[in-house]
Amino acid sequence: MPSMGVILDEWLRHRLLALQLKHSRRRTTVYRTLRAAGATSDQAAKIASGTRSWWRNNAYAVNRFRPIASFDRLGVPRLS
Repeated sequence: MPSMGVILDEWLRHRLLALQLKHSRRRTTVYRTLRAAGATSDQAAKIASGTRSWWRNNAYAVNRFRPIASFDRLGVPRLS
């Protein structure tokens, strides 16, 4: 079973990306953001089409297009 720090780290990264996608507001902006992060055209379109369900769509995007190293570059501290 993962430690509480690992679980909190995952939740924090998930929440930060959900806020970033929500901040984009428009499907075209979400699509461009995901394409720049390394998503394929189909993957970005699938996530951008569901702009009302940020948390669920973000679960798909977080592990694929935002590795932990990208949050390290932003200065997000690790809790684990």
